[in-house]
Amino acid sequence: MSNKQRTVLKVTAYFCLLFGSLIFGLVLIINHLFFNINRIPQGELLSEEVSPTREYTVLTYVINSHSTVAPAVRGEVIYHNKNDQKRNMYWSYRIEEGKIEWINDHIVSINGMNLDVHKDTYDFRKE
Repeated sequence: MSNKQRTVLKVTAYFCLLFGSLIFGLVLIINHLFFNINRIPQGELLSEEVSPTREYTVLTYVINSHSTVAPAVRGEVIYHNKNDQKRNMYWSYRIEEGKIEWINDHIVSINGMNLDVHKDTYDFRKE
């Protein structure tokens, strides 16, 4: 292989690496701006339930952006043993009810969707 061929191969490899990095970065930015559950509006409080052990509180909010968009419900868990850290764990569209029911110490049902407060997240956009 000649030096010219090696140079062309290197330039092509660098171009592919740069192009791939740009595409990956673009995907990350789009995901953060449009599909990140933590960027959901606050909403109006619907209901609040404390866990049987009092370690967690789950709250649901209804979001009515404006008259041309259907209402949505956001569910949030508060970790009392972690300085009241909050995390969005539920996001559903075209509903106005936020029924919360504790199944056990760390499993909660929001509108019939069972979620583990430690790890689970429900986002209707990813169904």
